[in-house]
Amino acid sequence: MRGYFTAGEVRAAEAELFTRVPDGMPMRRAAFGLAEVVARELRERTGGVAGRSVALLVGSGDNGGDALWAGSFLRRRGVAVTAILLSPDRAHPAGLAALRRTGGRILDGRGDSRSRAAGDLGGISDQGTDVTGGDAAAALRAADLVVDGIVGISGHGALRPGAAELVAAVRAPIIAVDLPSGVDPDTGAVVGPAVRAAVTVTFGAYKPVHALAVPYCGRIGLVPIGLRLGEAGLAALDPESIGAEWPVPGAGDDKYTQGVTGVCAGSATYPGAAVLCTGAAVAATSGMVRYAGTGAAEVLAHFPEIIAAPSISETGRVQAWVFGPGAGTDAGARDRLMEVLATDLPVVVDADGLTLLAADPSVLKTRTAPTVLTPHAGEFARLTGHEPGPDRVTAVRELAESWQVTVLLKGRATLVAAPGRPVLVNEAGGSWAATAGSGDVLSGIIGALLAAGRDPAWSAAAAARVHALAANLAAHTDTTAGAPISASPLLAHVRAAIATLRELALPAAVRP
Repeated sequence: MRGYFTAGEVRAAEAELFTRVPDGMPMRRAAFGLAEVVARELRERTGGVAGRSVALLVGSGDNGGDALWAGSFLRRRGVAVTAILLSPDRAHPAGLAALRRTGGRILDGRGDSRSRAAGDLGGISDQGTDVTGGDAAAALRAADLVVDGIVGISGHGALRPGAAELVAAVRAPIIAVDLPSGVDPDTGAVVGPAVRAAVTVTFGAYKPVHALAVPYCGRIGLVPIGLRLGEAGLAALDPESIGAEWPVPGAGDDKYTQGVTGVCAGSATYPGAAVLCTGAAVAATSGMVRYAGTGAAEVLAHFPEIIAAPSISETGRVQAWVFGPGAGTDAGARDRLMEVLATDLPVVVDADGLTLLAADPSVLKTRTAPTVLTPHAGEFARLTGHEPGPDRVTAVRELAESWQVTVLLKGRATLVAAPGRPVLVNEAGGSWAATAGSGDVLSGIIGALLAAGRDPAWSAAAAARVHALAANLAAHTDTTAGAPISASPLLAHVRAAIATLRELALPAAVRP
């Protein structure tokens, strides 16, 4: 699994690292890695490195130092480097001196026209280019690439007005140092002006922002600097491990041993929910799917292999239940939910089932079998009485601990929390699945994995990965080419998504 470490955890690991290595070495390691990424981006975007132009947006602190040191390495490769200092009196002394020694141009980014000699900057007196009040905005507009070294993991809140004005002048792709400035490192929250990077280069460890705010981070690369870290409180399953652990029939399996999924979904008003949910359970490799409800005719018209019954009691033996999509919220629906929750089987509760639970969550207190709740933000608010807020990781963890259930909080970055466990995150890579009915597909996939005997948190996170991949595949076929999709084509690509993950789990030599 890939771990994401909070700013506090990273700072503690850095403090320990500084006791083991010479002073300044971690920053130079980070800066060298950053310079390598910038050079590669220049080569790929412009066809060369020498003679190209890079502008550095430099704040106070170590992120600014990383940018300045990287600038000095780029100067040695023939890149024209202009550093724009947002806090000249607080610029990193060693990084600034290194850039000046290699002939970098240095501008005062505070918007005044005063020329500043080197002696005005924190006591630095190395001979070299003066800091001037030249046109910082013009330098940014002329750059082939811009490096964002404004704030690092100690920064919180939006960009200050001066920095926001400079960022607004940028026309070139931005490479963020550690994280995009203006985005919270631990929650990924954005409350005002912030950098949108094409690439983010992080050092030592991934941070929560790199999973929770990917649209602001762009592509993310890690430069190791020697940190020693423990277990992360936020983690992502490796796609290869999902493929390796996905249930597939073995030599001795039959339709019962592969997992029998029960689905109670749909109604006269929403028969499609039953079709999508049961179809997902079939596609996710259930050995058998049994359906209980009023939508049997529609379900069987689409999937004749499903065993349908009019009620839960007449369904027959199953190994997990999915309840809720399109099921209604009347007294009859509530009775059916209570009947499902009274079993000793794993249960996924989604959609209308969550609305019913919000009215009476006490029914979960005596339940000992695994329960997975799959709310979106509005359903989360109904369950808890408050929105998830900017700190979604803490919010989902608190609900899981309080109710002693597994909670999947939907979003582009879907979060899965189980009591006493790290929160799992799945970044979808897009929002193609933000369409009506896609949640019905997700709940069916989770149910199939639970019926196969998989761990609830793993089932929810693995299902979210397959669901997101299926949506991306559906949106990028030969005929769609990146067009928005509906839930039906998403369902049609579930098997292809599973096959893709299983191929990743194969040794490279035997992959198709």
